[in-house]
Amino acid sequence: MSVLMRFAPAGTPEQYDEVIRRFGGDFPPDGLELHVCFLTEDGGFRVSEIWESQEHFNAWGERLVPVLTELGVDLPNEPEVFEVHNIIRR
Repeated sequence: MSVLMRFAPAGTPEQYDEVIRRFGGDFPPDGLELHVCFLTEDGGFRVSEIWESQEHFNAWGERLVPVLTELGVDLPNEPEVFEVHNIIRR
């Protein structure tokens, strides 16, 4: 069952870009179906992702969190997690 994750990291768009750059050819990781980053009015950013499973997301988190920590991006809250009921693609 796919899951939707929503994050509200405390960081800048430049830090986000650096995270993506550091993973290079390893992004997107296995199990990631959709990744959307959008900017907020306060100069920050938010991320929403759809994953094939919670297990895929957890495996990615083990790789992602150390990079976020190194770059000073804080995750003040656990991500919101929702079970996906339906996905419609064009």
